[in-house]
Amino acid sequence: MELEVLKYIAAGLGAGLAVIGGALGIGKIGVAALDATGRQPEVANTARVTMIIAAALVEGATFFGLIICFMMVTK
Repeated sequence: MELEVLKYIAAGLGAGLAVIGGALGIGKIGVAALDATGRQPEVANTARVTMIIAAALVEGATFFGLIICFMMVTK
């Protein structure tokens, strides 16, 4: 019974860390894109597209981490 509780705690902590890491990554991407747009307004469209692609990759890695955490619980 005690092992079951520890599995849920570990999965919850892992999922929380994955989401926090993803949020920090997307925040840094947004800051960099806004900084680039502020310095050179003519590259705003390019920076926006690059930001969206990079954010999608970070979200994919975050979802992968969440799936691994949820798989730990069901194992």
